[in-house]
Amino acid sequence: MEFAKRIDFLQANVFADMDRAKAKARAAGKDIIDLSLGSSDLATAPHVIEAITQSLQDPSTHGYLLFNGTQKFRQAAASWYEQKFGIAVDPETEVLPLIGSQEGTAHLPLAVLNPGDYALLLDPGYPSHAGGVYLASGQIYPMPLRAENAFLPVFEDIPLTILAQSKMMVLSYPHNPTSAIAPLDFFRSAVAFCQQHNLVLVHDFPYVDLVFNAQVAPSVLQADPDKSVSIEFFTLSKSYNMGGFRVGYAIGNSQLIRALRQVKAAVDFNQYLGILNGAIAALTGDQAGVDVAKNTFRQRRDTFITALHQIGWDVPTPAATMYIWAKLPAFWSTNSIEFCTHLVETTGVAASPGFGFGKFGEGYVRFALVHDPAILKIAASKISEVINATKSTQF
Repeated sequence: MEFAKRIDFLQANVFADMDRAKAKARAAGKDIIDLSLGSSDLATAPHVIEAITQSLQDPSTHGYLLFNGTQKFRQAAASWYEQKFGIAVDPETEVLPLIGSQEGTAHLPLAVLNPGDYALLLDPGYPSHAGGVYLASGQIYPMPLRAENAFLPVFEDIPLTILAQSKMMVLSYPHNPTSAIAPLDFFRSAVAFCQQHNLVLVHDFPYVDLVFNAQVAPSVLQADPDKSVSIEFFTLSKSYNMGGFRVGYAIGNSQLIRALRQVKAAVDFNQYLGILNGAIAALTGDQAGVDVAKNTFRQRRDTFITALHQIGWDVPTPAATMYIWAKLPAFWSTNSIEFCTHLVETTGVAASPGFGFGKFGEGYVRFALVHDPAILKIAASKISEVINATKSTQF
């Protein structure tokens, strides 16, 4: 049987690869401490669950849900955004419900790229950004993220020959996997750059609320209030611990929203109305749970960073997200996949190899802070077994 060439690029996936490694270690009798997947272990707020529960008893919510039936959710999303960032949003033309932001970032290239067009992507970056480009038969130009540049791309380094064939740029800050934050001036530069080169500017924004130390993550639309070239993707998975409910939305340029809606209409309708009712409750109700989540991940960050320092691994303290982006010891610096495979096989601790997020992620490993501090301390102790067993401990 012969398949489309576009799926050749989808053979490798960092999460699927680690899932196989975890299964192998589990079959060998290892107890797994899974720090490889950024799926929040915190509970969804009771008022959100109650809204969904009430919907289940209402037969009118049980049918297909088309765009017009999502109006209340779109209004809630627009109001949430306006209150947070002070920019007016039209819920009819500038908001689109999604089955998570991953759906939007994966489908948008189908609306923007013709076969052979380039997309400018962060490297390292989230895998679905590349997957969507490949499904659209596009090409990828990786924008390297380096520590010396605060893990921000340097737009001036992009060749003019590539820009002439490019249609879109994808950013995501606070960043997964590096946990870097981008200042508003950076977004202003990105907007100007995309306007100059006729590029669609995509900003994936799942960690909007998981920012520590009184810092605030800016929205790209603050740099593009007229929404001239920009679209931004949000999810309720992180702020509201609703990952399994698969609910997100896009806000941005009305033409981009309409084009993405056309693609979405060819693929699916919308999720169950009861889930959107829960999402409305999350966006419009008591926000104390958001602060709880932020404080919980900050405490876990501090615990895990301290524990890593105690075993001799000098890892910087991230300002945002639920991740630790750690530069590997010299002995493992050219093979993050081997390090993560060896780590889970020998200790049961699962992490994500930096190379799985792109070529320029090699030499790093990502830990997700999805366990209580006591478990994170145990994980660090187990990690020390591998670190101490290596021939070099230079960081």
